[in-house]
Order: sequence, then C-alpha cells, then structure tokens
Amino acid sequence: MIVAYGFANMLQSVAAARTTVHHTFDPGLLLKLAVHRTYLVGLLCQVTGFVLAFLARRDLPLFLVQASVAAGLGVTAVLGVVVLKWRLPKAEVALLVLLFGGITALVLSAQPAPSKSLGTAGLVALAVALGGIGVLGFFAVRLHGPPGSVVLGSLAGMAFSAAAVAARPLASASTAEAFVRDPLLYLLIAHSLVGQLLLGLAMQRGSTTAAVAAMDAAGAVPAAIVGLLLLNDRIWPGREWLAAVGFLVTLASVIGLTRYAEPQHHHAVVRRRDRIAVGAGSGRPPLQTGGQASTGLRRSTTRS
Repeated sequence: MIVAYGFANMLQSVAAARTTVHHTFDPGLLLKLAVHRTYLVGLLCQVTGFVLAFLARRDLPLFLVQASVAAGLGVTAVLGVVVLKWRLPKAEVALLVLLFGGITALVLSAQPAPSKSLGTAGLVALAVALGGIGVLGFFAVRLHGPPGSVVLGSLAGMAFSAAAVAARPLASASTAEAFVRDPLLYLLIAHSLVGQLLLGLAMQRGSTTAAVAAMDAAGAVPAAIVGLLLLNDRIWPGREWLAAVGFLVTLASVIGLTRYAEPQHHHAVVRRRDRIAVGAGSGRPPLQTGGQASTGLRRSTTRS
C-alpha cells in the first residue's frame, strides 16, 4: 500500500505540472489530468493503494492506515533519488529513518478489531460534511499563492479523512449486495472525488509544501480521532504512549519530507527548461505543456 501510493505521488506530480492552472471550482481539471498517460499510470497505482488501504481498514484502526497512506511520500522521496536524480541530504535520510520508526511503532500498538456501524447519524454527518467541504472549496478556490494552497489542501485532507471514516465500516460488509446498497459506498466515492479536485487545485496555487502539509494533517488527525471514539479502533493496553509517539513522528516526518521534495522538484524542472532552451537554439521547436510553461512539478494525490 505504501509503495503503491509512493509511485502514484511521483507519476501524478508530473501530470499536474503540465496542466493549465484553474481558478474556479471546476471538475474539468480532473479530465485534463486524465489525458496524460503518466497521470493514468499513477492513477492505476493509486487505485491499487486505495484497494489495499480499503481492505486494511476492515480490521486495522484508522490511525495506522491513514498514517501509512501519508507515508507513501517516503517512497516518493526514494524514487526521486533513483529516477529524478534528487540529492538525499542527511536531514532527509534522518526523516526517512524516523518515518520507518513511526510506522513500526503504530504497527506494534494497533490492535486489530472489526469496525462498529456508523448508524443514521453518522451517514447524515458525512453527507453534511460533503456539502460543507464543497461550499468552502467553491469560495476557497479564489485564494492564490500559499494561502490558497493551505486552505484547499486542508479541505482536501478533510474530504479524504471523511472517505476513510466511511470506508472503515463499509469494508465489513457481509455480501456484495450489501456493499453496493450501502450509502457509505457513495459517500466514499463523492468525498474521494471532491478531495481529488481540491488537492489538484491546491497544487496549482504554487506551494506544494503548504498544500501537502495541510492535507496530511487534516487527513490523518480527524480520521484517527473518529476511529478511536466511534468506530471501535483499538490500541493494545499499555501501548497508548507508543501509538501517540508513532503517529506524531510519522506525521512530522511526512511534512518534513515534503519540505525537501518541493525544491528538488523545482530543480528538476529548471534542468528540463535548460534542455528545452538548448533545443530551441538548435532550431528545434520548444516543447509546450498544457498550453503554458510549467512552473514546477506539483504533487497531485488522492487518498482515502
């Protein structure tokens, strides 16, 4: 699951960098991303990660699964070194070690248990949350620069968090018919699509660091709290401290890795522009991407 999301992060960031910036809450952004083969391959990796995460939520608590989804950025960092020739400074190596330690702590502290049902009140709350996130996103899309990245990234994280909450009891459906008829399935799909759109818009506001940090915090923390309070998520007795430390270390490591990933994305694009300039000087036409010059590889991710 972590590896699948890591590959998805890498591939989808390339497609997001080649897409024209949107300034409206327009689902057409998803269609424009879908024309890129790189994005579609990344989407396949993402769907694979989503299925594995969905199956994991059947018995594992949300604080473990959501932290593992966010930890896919660690795999992205390693892939950046291998594929895009990123540098791996000592600080980033330390963050990768901390990330591995945090996930290990969560695995040791998580007690498998089936989920409780959300009930009618839970369904209504998820539906209201969907409408609220959509309305806030409609107005937040007018923000530009880092503030827009933070607000839209946070809203995307809330949508993915709600999708994770819906997935936990849905994964325990006894039959295929019960699965299809469960309203949670359609709330899960709706929240995931809204989250995908909001994150794509956040990535186009110019600050990958702000968007991803906001998304990871807003996506992991609420789901973990709801899971522990309402969905029968459990921690082995006496290991509550280990779960708390592991969760905080994992989240902090992911945010730290994001800070190192953004400038290296930028340098990769600068090198690419230099090659284009050389090609233009030799009489070859410059490469056009998405109708305008790319300003950097932006990470576009869906998580749920």
